[in-house]
Amino acid sequence: MKRNLQAGARRNAGLRMEVFSEADLDDIHLATLEVLERTGVHVEQEEAFAVFADGGCRVERDKGLVRIPSTVVEDAIRSAPAKVVLCGREPAYDVVLEAGRVAFTNFSEGVRVVDPETGELRDSTKRDVGELARLADYLSEFDTYEMAVSARDVPEVTMAVHNAEAALANTRKCVGTGPLTTLEAEAVFDLGAAIAGGRDALRERPLVYLGVCPVSPLKLPSGVTEVIITAARAGIPDNVLSMAMAGASSPVTLAGTLVTHNAEVLAGIVLAQLTERGAPCIYGSSTTAIDLRLAAASVGSPELGLISAAVAELAHRYRLPSFVAGL
Repeated sequence: MKRNLQAGARRNAGLRMEVFSEADLDDIHLATLEVLERTGVHVEQEEAFAVFADGGCRVERDKGLVRIPSTVVEDAIRSAPAKVVLCGREPAYDVVLEAGRVAFTNFSEGVRVVDPETGELRDSTKRDVGELARLADYLSEFDTYEMAVSARDVPEVTMAVHNAEAALANTRKCVGTGPLTTLEAEAVFDLGAAIAGGRDALRERPLVYLGVCPVSPLKLPSGVTEVIITAARAGIPDNVLSMAMAGASSPVTLAGTLVTHNAEVLAGIVLAQLTERGAPCIYGSSTTAIDLRLAAASVGSPELGLISAAVAELAHRYRLPSFVAGL
């Protein structure tokens, strides 16, 4: 099991980047609670409505709106585990996610590749998924493997299952994948269980973890809520990852975007905890600013670095493992 080096620990050596003061983080947290309680989040799925309602949230089904009281949000933060272990086929490839520990994975999910033999730019295939998993398995810098590309040569409705199959067959590291429905998520769990020795064994040693993306601003679409609920019931770690874009789907200011981002992620974590208290969750971010020249996400920009650093601070405040986009 790997416990990687800590970043930002209060020690005599090393540096710590603090984008916000404690007072600033308090303001962002309190503003988030206000947004969740007064503005609410848009939800599309009936089962999610039922879970939120049973947990003490105010649900307006006719408007597709859920308002989450601050007490429910803060209780969910407390009940989410402070440590998540992502397991490999062999214990040597287990990685611990907890406060201050830094781990690395590849970015996901590309749809095209440069063919290594012909140099041609083409759609990615299931074979590419497996070959890149094998490459990530070899590279010691990667602690897990996420879908570097997707299998564009299979039916779209089962693509996540094909991705997971190709990845699990080609790496000893924990596999991150993004099913879009309960059906896909259950099939991915079945694949993992076949290797682990059953569903109970997979719960104890999760060889897979999932990722879901709310739609900014403030929307949990049906696929997201399905997967959050399914993962929580199975005890499989789920990365709730906002992809807000400052100046487009969220406010242009850093603090304003972080409030929107925080509300979306915490809404997903609340749903997980109301489904199964103690469900393992990861506080995720691929939030950045919009490039106004190209109307595209400015990945690799200074704004992304600032947002990612601030997200890590928020997750640390909540005692939750975090996942942020790299530069």
